[in-house]
Amino acid sequence: MSQEAVETSPELPAVPFVDLRAVTRPVQAAILAEIERLMERGSFINGPAVDEFEHEFSTWCGHPYCVGVASGLDGLRLSLGALGVGPGDEVIVPAMTFIATFEAVAQVGAAPVPADVNPDDVGLNPDAVAAAITRRTKAIVPVHLYGQMADMNSLRRLAAVHDLAVVEDAAQAHGAVRDGLRAGSAGHAGAFSFYPSKNLGAMGDAGAVVTDDTEVAARVRALREHGQTGRYRSDFVGYTARLDAFQATVLTHKLPLLDGWNESRRHAASVYTNELAGAGDLLLPREVPGARHVWHLYTVRTADPQALAEHLSADGISTGRHYPEPPHLSQAFASLGHRPGAFPIAEVIGRETLSLPIFPHITSAQQARVVSAVKAFFSRG
Repeated sequence: MSQEAVETSPELPAVPFVDLRAVTRPVQAAILAEIERLMERGSFINGPAVDEFEHEFSTWCGHPYCVGVASGLDGLRLSLGALGVGPGDEVIVPAMTFIATFEAVAQVGAAPVPADVNPDDVGLNPDAVAAAITRRTKAIVPVHLYGQMADMNSLRRLAAVHDLAVVEDAAQAHGAVRDGLRAGSAGHAGAFSFYPSKNLGAMGDAGAVVTDDTEVAARVRALREHGQTGRYRSDFVGYTARLDAFQATVLTHKLPLLDGWNESRRHAASVYTNELAGAGDLLLPREVPGARHVWHLYTVRTADPQALAEHLSADGISTGRHYPEPPHLSQAFASLGHRPGAFPIAEVIGRETLSLPIFPHITSAQQARVVSAVKAFFSRG
């Protein structure tokens, strides 16, 4: 099951990959009441509900500006456009990421330039980034994959030396911290996804851009609505990329629970790490020094992740593969000309990774079942 495919069956397996019903239950009554008020007001596009969420999320992130958009991809694309990235430019991206990171660069007319990742944090390797910089490089897009931040201090220093924009792909890292920096706060702009299965998820597609830059915020706000800077006055070629009022309402009600949910994820991750130590050939994920991982995903590495996934599925346990085909090897980006072996660390991570179930309301019994099934897989040889 891919990251963007979540369980939709009325009957969840014994251990679902994510249980969205449990996450929604604490705020369901409040959201339903707010929907009735939205229907009475008839304010479905922009309006007070979006304004309220933007204020609450910017405060939570520690930024002066938040602009709600329709998806995480829109957040990346509009941020790059607002920073002047376009045709003829190159943007350095990690070779291990969801394909949306590459798509955002391509959709503003620039060329994505992959660089390999660190094996410990699965973030951009600063040395690989330095080697990839050319006179056409305009920006760097670090991805905080699985819920742990990339090495932003090193990447920011590189960007400053070469006068490059930095757009954080924080789609999986709501609330993550590293070296005193909070996800979304370490670049010129930070893009978040609120896809339903994220740490903070909407009930559909949604996203946001956070920034300290007044001009960037204003331009993203214009780009999300046909480039308009005033009523029927368009200064840029824009998009329809607004955050709708319903999703903003959902997010506003969920946001106060996010810190607690992240702590629950951290506890669940520690259970897996303690209980699975020494199981077979498993290489367990780790929290790097100075980081606060928020565990959007708990990914293990093994020589045959598909066989392990099938064994777990037979025991009623859902898992995910993130991402077996790195974007640079996809047909969509075949024009980049990269062959297998171009980015060896990213590629081996893609081949070996399996994501175990983790979500705020996972029970100790469910985790015990996962642990038992994983150990049984390896004990049978």
